[in-house]
This record gives sequence, structure tokens and C-alpha cells, in this order.
Amino acid sequence: MTAGRLFSVQRQERLLAELRGQGAVRVRDLARELGVSELTIRRDIAALAERGLVAKVHGGATLPTQVVHRPRRAATRFTIGMVVPSLDFSWPPIVAGARAAAAALGVTIQLRGSSYDPDEDRRQIGRLVDDGHAQGLLLAPSLDGELLDWIGQLPVPVILVERQPSRWTPTSSRLEWVRSDHALGMGIAVHHLRQQGHERLGLVLSRGSPTSTHLLHGWHAATTELGVTDALVVRESVALDAPDHRDIIAGILAECRREGVTALIVHSDPDAVSVAQFCAERGVNIPDDLAIVSYDDEVAHLAEPPLTAVRPPKSHVGRLAVELMVSRLLDGERRPAQRVLVAPELVVRASSVSRTRNVRFSKEGRVRG
Repeated sequence: MTAGRLFSVQRQERLLAELRGQGAVRVRDLARELGVSELTIRRDIAALAERGLVAKVHGGATLPTQVVHRPRRAATRFTIGMVVPSLDFSWPPIVAGARAAAAALGVTIQLRGSSYDPDEDRRQIGRLVDDGHAQGLLLAPSLDGELLDWIGQLPVPVILVERQPSRWTPTSSRLEWVRSDHALGMGIAVHHLRQQGHERLGLVLSRGSPTSTHLLHGWHAATTELGVTDALVVRESVALDAPDHRDIIAGILAECRREGVTALIVHSDPDAVSVAQFCAERGVNIPDDLAIVSYDDEVAHLAEPPLTAVRPPKSHVGRLAVELMVSRLLDGERRPAQRVLVAPELVVRASSVSRTRNVRFSKEGRVRG
């Protein structure tokens, strides 16, 4: 076997590993990660598809096992409405996973973008309901009590995506949901840093994110379980475009020095990259002076050094939401309500493993929850 052929096999094994972990891959993302052309990745996908190992979709590939094996009636062409609060950053992988599952199941997705605003959520959802074409809705609304009550009374089935009602109500009890287990993801990050020898940790939470509540819950649970000192919790946005982000980061680093904090978990990637950049300007070495773990893994690999990150299973969440909705539409009220948590994974990079410690790690190793 030639070296070139061996590399092709290794590359295809990596592609299959990504599919098993994420449920779907995008040609553009995989080409960037492996440092090859998009044409090369498309050829790999075509080769694997010929062997029945993957299913080709527009812009990428999915696992053929994503098809739900049901009686012939499963081929009914349902139309599912989907409203997401943004069409950039975190949401495209979720939408891509939903569309991949929809393509495999013969389902049409009607996508609407909103803006993290309850009134806009209601308007976009209302449009889909009034059109009368959608048999079910996948929604990621603002967690506003009145809006959730209204959603719970809609005339079509609803599955919340990356959302969970904060309390039980008669209407919310009807809602199903699929979301990343962010509390578990935070626990994975805390355990990783403890394994690297860090005993005093800090947490920076992005202000106003629906994810923050789950992350904080996981933080308290993990630090208590491990006996780690949670010396610093800051709820501020420190991304490069956030007002006064440099002053806030300077204050965080000063507090780290006072409290003996040697590692930070930062939500989300733009905030973590901003902290890493500020540390470089101030001569704070990452990871020897301060280890950093980001939560999101959208652009963490672009930082210097590349940031270890918790990666929520976004594509899987979108895929499972569609499969759950098709199951609901086929089975109706006979199927019990389902609420699904999907485990994130940790992608280990240079920002959390100190060169002064005797620790072995791969260039990009994964730890699954």
C-alpha cells in the first residue's frame, strides 16, 4: 500500500469518526480541519458512499443508519416548520443536522429565523401556523413564560430545540424537547482540568445566554463533587465586540492572581478567544500560567494557542429533533412524551495541558461524556 493510499484510508477513517460523533459532517469544515481541499473530501465521501458507509447530502454526508426503519407509511412527506433565534454561529450545525435527517426521511423543513425576541418568535411561529402547511414545529424560542404557554396551546405538535422550560405548567407538560446536556459538558471540563492538577478554577459565563443556567448548575455540581475551589464566577460578556471587554478581562486576571486560580472555563468561543488574546498581550502564558477551556467549539481552534473546548452535539440535536417529530406525527398521542439530553464531548488542544506537566495527549484528542 502506497503512502498516498494509506493517507486516504486514514482520512476516511477520520471522516467516519466525525460522523459517528456528530451525525453529519460538512465538506468545508472537514477540509479545513484536515488541511486538504474540499474536492479531496468530496472524493472520500463518494468512495465511502459506494461502500454503503455514508449517505451523501448537499454539502456533506450523514450516516446511513440515520434512516428510521418504519413501515412504508413513514415515507409520507411531512412538512415541519423550524424557527431558530439566529442563522449564524451556533445554529447552522443544528439546522444542517435537521435537514440531513429530513432528507433521509422524506421530510420538508420550512426554516424561519428570529432574533432572540419573544415578539419576533411569536410572529415567525404564527406565520408557519397560519400558512397551514406545517404538521409540526421545531422551535427554539425565548424562554418567556407567556410565550411558552402560547406555544403549548398551538394546534400542531411542538418540539423545543436546545430549550427546556424552567418550570412545570399544564401547557409546558405537553412539550417535548431535545437539547445538549450542558451541565454534563461543564462537568467534563471541570474533571479534565482537575486531572491536569488544577485545584482552583474560575468560570466566565456569557451574559444573557439560555445556556448559562445549565452551565452554572453543572459547574456547582462538578466542583462540589471533586472538592475543587470554585474561586471565581463572572457573568459578563468579554468577546472582542463587547463594551469594556478589556477592562473586564483585566479585572478577571487580577482576581485570578489574588485567588490563586490557575484555570478558566469560558463560555463561549468568542469570549474565550478574547481572553486568550488579552493574555498574550499581557505576557500571561497559556497554559502554563493559566489554562483555558472554551465552551462551544465553533472557532476555538483558531485561537493561539488552539483552545481545548467542550463541543455540544449540535448536529445530533437537530437530527434527533426531526426524528422525534416524525415519530410523533406517525404515532400521535399513543407515544409518550420524550425529553432527550445529548452528551457533549471534550476536544483537547494545547490550551489546557501544561508543557511542564508529564501528560501525554494527542494533537486533538476527544473525551466523550
